[in-house]
Amino acid sequence: MLSRRDMLAASALGAAMTASARAATFGNPDEPPQGAINAKAPGTLADPGPQNPAIAKEFPSAQFPPATDVGGMPMTWASFNNAPKRIQNGGWARQVTVEDFAISKEISGVNMRLTAGGIRELHWHQAAEWAIMTYGNCRVTVLDAQGRPYVADVKTGDLWYFPAGTPHSLQGLGPDGCEFVICFDDGHANEFNTLLLTDWFAHTPPEVLAKNFGVPADTFAKIPLHNLWIFQGTVPGDLAADRAAISRNALAPPHPFVFSLEGSRPVRQSDAGTIHVADSTNFNVAQTVAAALVTVKPGGVREMHWHPNADEWQYYIKGKARMTVFNTGPNALTMDFAAGDIGYVKRNYGHYVENVGDTDLQFLGVFRAPRYEEISLSNWLTHTPPKLVAQHLNVDEASIAKWPDNSPGVMPKIA
Repeated sequence: MLSRRDMLAASALGAAMTASARAATFGNPDEPPQGAINAKAPGTLADPGPQNPAIAKEFPSAQFPPATDVGGMPMTWASFNNAPKRIQNGGWARQVTVEDFAISKEISGVNMRLTAGGIRELHWHQAAEWAIMTYGNCRVTVLDAQGRPYVADVKTGDLWYFPAGTPHSLQGLGPDGCEFVICFDDGHANEFNTLLLTDWFAHTPPEVLAKNFGVPADTFAKIPLHNLWIFQGTVPGDLAADRAAISRNALAPPHPFVFSLEGSRPVRQSDAGTIHVADSTNFNVAQTVAAALVTVKPGGVREMHWHPNADEWQYYIKGKARMTVFNTGPNALTMDFAAGDIGYVKRNYGHYVENVGDTDLQFLGVFRAPRYEEISLSNWLTHTPPKLVAQHLNVDEASIAKWPDNSPGVMPKIA
């Protein structure tokens, strides 16, 4: 027998469930409800306090999140646009590491510019370096761990990859040098704190330099006593001459250290957009970093998916985007992105990226992994028994049969 207190409690629970059912509607599932769609009281959406309208207007999804956003997920947005530049004669660089962007533990990013003849001095890193050329032309040199030298010229859309500890240099070519984005496979890696040739020479006793190179100590009397990092040099000459100069008594490496990403065959291509992939299967030297270059036409969407083997570090090259990231909790966060911005999605977090502008959206996804992997939501559901899916979502099986079953990658705007 139920007591009167039990009956009152059951009645209250039923009323609460009924109220919750009324509040939870398509596009507005949470209780208490969230989002501007729920604002009824006068002044709810007002923001009368101090603010910077120029910044606020760039982030409409943060100002007025969709009603489907929920929880308190860490910030998924950063940008090179407000990262301080270190400027020297010959170029500049700016960086975003985990110190600036707490969620980005697997990858740090650097944006660098070199003039025609500008040199990023000979150096090496404790992390692997992966890069994409975003402007101009650059000459790279590198020596692998077996003592095999390599030199190449790279252009816009090309990549390079240098394993950790591999010494290298970068130099801008004519007519206007270059600009590129570097990713290190460690969120703590710092471009401003690298192992530099000039630093080592300046901090080695002259008599040791003499013994090491088999020449008199005064050979090194005029070496720089402070590192160069970036400095202005002369524009490199003919590539063939440099290749001949480095090849004496040395074999060539088995795989190139550069790769044409934009020139590669897309793994996904349709009227809605394209996806190009570079990983260890086609860019053999890149054993710790994989990447996808995604282009989305206006109104299209990078389909709902997740990556099971690595976090995704994103660099937005052009266009305007809106990305929602989903995690357990539930948690869902929507942010806006423009050229020069950085996004971040933890491994296995569901996400999609919409083109919300009038021009093509293009962004890069970089992963600390040897292979590119993704799982498409529509591909999973269309390869699960339709009756089972229908019982989960209250969607009829005939509608499920119309969903894409080939991992399209990019979906077009609905007419």
